[in-house]
Amino acid sequence: MSFTAPFLDELRQRVSLVNVIARKVKLTRRGREQTGLCPFHNEKSPSFTVSDEKGFFHCFGCGAHGDVIGFVMRSDGLSFPDAVERLAREAGLPIPVSSPEERERTQRQATLVSAMETAAAWYEQQLKSPVGREALDYLKRRGLSDATIARFRLGYAPDGRTALRDALAKAGVSLELSIEAGLIGKGDDGNIFDRMRGRVIFPIADRRGRAIAFGGRILGEGQPKYLNSPETPLFHKGRTLYGLGQALRPARDSGEVVVAEGYMDVIALAQAGFAQAVAPLGTALTEEQMG
Repeated sequence: MSFTAPFLDELRQRVSLVNVIARKVKLTRRGREQTGLCPFHNEKSPSFTVSDEKGFFHCFGCGAHGDVIGFVMRSDGLSFPDAVERLAREAGLPIPVSSPEERERTQRQATLVSAMETAAAWYEQQLKSPVGREALDYLKRRGLSDATIARFRLGYAPDGRTALRDALAKAGVSLELSIEAGLIGKGDDGNIFDRMRGRVIFPIADRRGRAIAFGGRILGEGQPKYLNSPETPLFHKGRTLYGLGQALRPARDSGEVVVAEGYMDVIALAQAGFAQAVAPLGTALTEEQMG
């Protein structure tokens, strides 16, 4: 069976996340998202959100997070390939044959994306909490609206060495996976630390809008002013453009792309009506990025 990225992308596009989850959870629309009681832990107040637009579910109570495949795996106790097979049958999508190595590599990549999305949702939550007040004030001073902050999924990394690590562990993300995804660092002395600390967070997404890395701007004095995630199996700086997930459709509709210098330039341009803006990540524009 093939589990290549294009095959999985097509599967996710054909199957409605909301419809699949609504079979097991009573959902209520709230803005662009749906909310309900989390099926993975006992709760009396809804903390479970589902977004067809973003393609993932997230529980702010227990930290459960994932896409439609992850939901079926978790809710029905299925393995990754079994969940893919079930959804593919429902969508009428044939599964081509591939090597076990290719299948394992694609599954690993999907697991890394899930870890990154869990971190992105947690960073967003921190920005909205009292600990993120200074970061939110900074973004407001820069003229960003609530809608723009939400659209670019801006967040905040608290100034603690293990805050994210602890949140990821609670959500079931292993330390090994957190390190491989570039979320957690490990020093030569063996000490473990959050890579982003005391910074406004800018999720860096792929073409589908899924978080594959993060940029962080320090608040106050300190160096470096901006810090990117290290290169990982998901993230290659020379192949990635900031804002591409949001700009792809507007760029196709307008027939043009606006290339800016950095995160805030892209966001400010988008808020001003130039949604087709993107930026390289601290490097000269490469042929791969222009492709």
